[in-house]
Order: sequence, then C-alpha cells, then structure tokens
Amino acid sequence: MEQGFVTYASTLMRDPFATYRQIDAVGQTATADGPALVQLLYKELVAALRAAAWACEKRKFAIKSERITRATAILFALEAGLDFEKGGQVSETLARLYGGARKTVINASLGHDPQPFRDSADMLDEIAQAWRTASAA
Repeated sequence: MEQGFVTYASTLMRDPFATYRQIDAVGQTATADGPALVQLLYKELVAALRAAAWACEKRKFAIKSERITRATAILFALEAGLDFEKGGQVSETLARLYGGARKTVINASLGHDPQPFRDSADMLDEIAQAWRTASAA
C-alpha cells in the first residue's frame, strides 16, 4: 500500500495539473452517456491533437507521444462505439473517417511537423460541432 501511495504522490508532485485533468476527464466519462459521451470524447480528442501539435513545435517529445497515444485511443473508442446496424451508412463513413484520422496521426507521429495534427483536430472539431448541434436539437 505504501508503494502505491508513493507512486501516486510522485505523479501528483510531478504535474499536479495534469493529474487533476486526468481525474476530471475520468469523472466526466463515468457520468456521461450517449451523445454526451461522444461530445466529451471529441473534446478530449481535439485537445490531444492540438497538444501534440504544440509539443511538436516545442520539441517536447514525451508530451507529443502521450498526446498521440491518447488521441489514438479515443479514435479507437469512437469507432468501437459505432452501431453499424442502426447507423448504416453514417456509421460506415465515420469508421472510415476514424481509421483515416488514426493513420494520419500515426504517420505524423514519426515526424516533427505539427500541421497534420492541426488539420486532424480542425476536421474532427467540425464533426464535434455537428454532434453538439444535433444533440441540442
């Protein structure tokens, strides 16, 4: 038990704001469902991609790697949540979009150009806005 506390404490002391954001994101996803969860995932995805672009520019490779990993995991989660039976053509289109975005992110992770991350973030942010509009209607 003591070692677990030491690990937690050292993580918290290293970057308390990152720890708080992680706890906050976990809390939000635990209470969100349906469209609210999708909107939250898009928000986190766009933020991760923008942070990866920033990290490329600043040559913060550890941050870049962590943000790319997060973005990729969110893209997998969004794809896994698609209902192809009910969603039909829309689900198929979104699956291709998520797969393409994943490929772009993974390919961009090998270089130092922030633009592919920005372009992906912009595209996915447009879709997120459409989700917000559809959910509000």
